[in-house]
Amino acid sequence: MTTSELPAGVQRVSDELARRAPGRTVTMLADSARTAADAAAALGCGVGEIAKTIVFRRVADDAAVVVILSGDHRVDTARLTVIAGELGKANADFVRERTGFVIGGVSPLGHAEQSVLVLDVGLDRFDTVWAAAGHPHAVFDTSYSELAAWTGAALVDVAER
Repeated sequence: MTTSELPAGVQRVSDELARRAPGRTVTMLADSARTAADAAAALGCGVGEIAKTIVFRRVADDAAVVVILSGDHRVDTARLTVIAGELGKANADFVRERTGFVIGGVSPLGHAEQSVLVLDVGLDRFDTVWAAAGHPHAVFDTSYSELAAWTGAALVDVAER
């Protein structure tokens, strides 16, 4: 697939990668990577090595709160609320409108609108992690330190114990 054939969300992420890490590319998978388990199976890595993104809606201002964490962790919403404020559920339309991506393909890069970004510190235990690249079949490899630098996300511990 050439870059002119990429879905719009994947193209946005590809453009961000080209700007931030020349030579880094998006990997298109034959199988869906909609869940962390699906992505890990398709890539042949551990579920923890998947940098999954979970989107919440902040009640106070209707902002998207995007949490990036290890695929083998769950968000502790009580901890996240302390950091980001009262949260509500983000339905598929909200996610697409605010991030520009469909659920299962929300990338940490290239959002359609400014999002509140939170990067869980538990992802730092891996040298390489895989993140969604704008489509349920698209991923890119990166590291915790690159995600931190590229997103400017708050680095916090929001994983359930």
